[in-house]
Amino acid sequence: MDNGVSAQEQQTATLPKTMQAVVCYGPEDYRLEEIEVPTRGPGELLVKVEAVGICASDLKCYHGAAKFWGDANREQWIVTPVVPGHEFTGTVVELDDAAREHWGVEVGDRVVGEQIVPCWECRYCTTGNYHMCQVHDMFGFRHFNGAMAEYMVYPQRSIVHKISSDLPAAHAAFTEPLSCALHAVERAQITFDDVVVVAGAGPIGLGMIAGAAAKFPAEIIALDMDERKLELAKRTGATMTINIAEEDAVAKIKELTDGYGADVYLEGTGHPSAVPQGLNLLRKLGRFVEYSVFKDDVSVDWSIISDDKELDVLGAHLGPRCWPAAIRMVEQGRLPLDDIVTHQLPITEFKRGIDLVDSGRESIKVSLIPGGQP
Repeated sequence: MDNGVSAQEQQTATLPKTMQAVVCYGPEDYRLEEIEVPTRGPGELLVKVEAVGICASDLKCYHGAAKFWGDANREQWIVTPVVPGHEFTGTVVELDDAAREHWGVEVGDRVVGEQIVPCWECRYCTTGNYHMCQVHDMFGFRHFNGAMAEYMVYPQRSIVHKISSDLPAAHAAFTEPLSCALHAVERAQITFDDVVVVAGAGPIGLGMIAGAAAKFPAEIIALDMDERKLELAKRTGATMTINIAEEDAVAKIKELTDGYGADVYLEGTGHPSAVPQGLNLLRKLGRFVEYSVFKDDVSVDWSIISDDKELDVLGAHLGPRCWPAAIRMVEQGRLPLDDIVTHQLPITEFKRGIDLVDSGRESIKVSLIPGGQP
């Protein structure tokens, strides 16, 4: 019987009034709280969060890294209080016609959202470089609550992609770190003849290996200290692995390349020692791509970059225009995600999740499942 109530209004009526969420108030001051379910505005999406990954940058933010909280050389970037979480997937539970037309989604669709919320007005956004937006609002850090909550809102300015609902939710959420890794690979301009070295076989490094493998270079060499991760690197596309706790990576790679060194170095560890390592193992005129977020400043001998080798040193930030490829790779099973996504925890165990990422001994990728069971 038609009672005059739209399907959208019926959906809204079934939503709870409050939800559990992790709220960041400052370094190491993250609290599990009961807060109001957010209300979407015109043209926005309300999404029920299915999974959210804990990123290395989340960890550094938690521990008070200057990049987020400022120091003598930086202004504070994070705006608190804020719900963290920028690697996420969820199901659309409420939208209007404007949102439907803008994103081509419906209630019940599973979606992922890019972590940046561009202004679409600055010189970077208007020239296609939205990932470097001058305003640089981001889910989970700045001006928009993230996904460590049962529900979240995607504002009109956000970038939304549909993804298969047949995937485990934590696998779908891996699209975000994979898109970042693919952008680093794009920056490297890998050719068929290149010897590519990837530092770190964690989530970002494994994504770099998978992306590099799609370019079919001569060699992909993975560096790490964890044999379990190095085995995953082989399954993801590495042609060779080096345990840097047991072998001298610089000497080994020089030996493998007739004394020249590698063509490309992708840094995905966030550890200061990985920077000089890369500079030293590259050949002259090699390419160094830095992706990681560092807790502290890193110093190197810049003469290696200039007078000694004339290196191309490239930064990489976020995953612009790489999301469709990342979604295809996840949907097609190009990475062994059952073994990469090692831990899925309820949101009530967020602190355990942070500790797992911090130690790195048990986990590779840790996800929170706000709804309870994965």
